[in-house]
Amino acid sequence: MVVVSEMSKDELFVWVVDLLADMFELDKSSLTLESNLYADLDIDSIDAVDLAVRLKQMTGLRLQPEVFKQIRTIGDVIDALSNLKPE
Repeated sequence: MVVVSEMSKDELFVWVVDLLADMFELDKSSLTLESNLYADLDIDSIDAVDLAVRLKQMTGLRLQPEVFKQIRTIGDVIDALSNLKPE
């Protein structure tokens, strides 16, 4: 289980980039905080749901639907994860 509350934003960035690269076969070197999941990384809505499910599996924390709908960039993912609290 990954404990996101104990990670810095830099550590979260590395972890999220690794996860995205693994899940969607992306080049890690091309990923930045500003990378748009949909426009830049070609992630569709089903991929986004898969990402949310994987994040829950790995962290034990669930992104609320209203938060999930607002996520557009890798930076948004990191912000959402850093704001998650155990239920």
